[in-house]
Amino acid sequence: CPVCVTDQGEIEAALALLDEGATVAAYGDMFRVPCDGGSLASKKSLGFDARIVTSAVDVLTLAEELPGREVVFLAAGFETTAPATAAMAEEALARRLKNLSILSFHKRTPPAVELLASDPDLRLSGFLLPGHVCVILGHEPFRFLPEKYGLPGVIAGFEPEQILLGLAEIVRQCETGTPALRSVYGRAVKKEGNTKALKLMEKVFRTRDTAWRGIGVIPDSGLALREEYGALDAEKKFSLTLKAGTPPPLCRCGEVLMGKATPPECPLFRSACTPGTPVGPCMVSSEVTCGAYFRYHREGA
Repeated sequence: CPVCVTDQGEIEAALALLDEGATVAAYGDMFRVPCDGGSLASKKSLGFDARIVTSAVDVLTLAEELPGREVVFLAAGFETTAPATAAMAEEALARRLKNLSILSFHKRTPPAVELLASDPDLRLSGFLLPGHVCVILGHEPFRFLPEKYGLPGVIAGFEPEQILLGLAEIVRQCETGTPALRSVYGRAVKKEGNTKALKLMEKVFRTRDTAWRGIGVIPDSGLALREEYGALDAEKKFSLTLKAGTPPPLCRCGEVLMGKATPPECPLFRSACTPGTPVGPCMVSSEVTCGAYFRYHREGA
């Protein structure tokens, strides 16, 4: 979940731009992600101009409606949202929008999956791979799972039937000792992925090392704007220096994300950290691990 892994230092950079008088636009799920300086939601409550957008196109409109203000798009998410940011960057240059810039905190999924696969402490049996990411990437970027690590990798959607089919395929591969990369989501995922989106991402972005909240820096796991799009790069425009964030005391979000702890094992869970007062990013919505546990998990279930 991009909400979980967006580093504290990245959120703090966005808050610093609000302090400088910029308008910061972001998708709604990023608004409650906390850091030492608060969150986009808390800054908005204090009168700063933080805006929720539902698409990258909305940011173009916002920049045109506010010609006298700097508008910064906090672009977070995996390969699912990166193509829309890339298309927005192309359109922003075409429209000559001088007051628009992009804070690119997009993350790449395969490097993070490989980090997990290579961790001997996790003792994983296989990976249920995200169908929405594979709609863009296709099969090939995850080929390393069976070939390098001897682990099943199964691409599935998010419906209950899809998840069960994916899990059944992982079990089958484990039982037969035949690890492979398979898809049970053929209606949406092509082996080659979305070639148009991939070409656009390659044109606009370059890879870079980037920090994942609670995990640390993963090589080549981030997407930054290429030099040709430097006029839209908020880090350059505002001379930002991204600093590694420090997790809140006692918060175990990083271990939860890595599968090394369950939410109830965190001392803050259900006490200081609740959906109403999230301490870590894993609690900000019911789609995130701690938020889902808070809402659905029952002792003994």
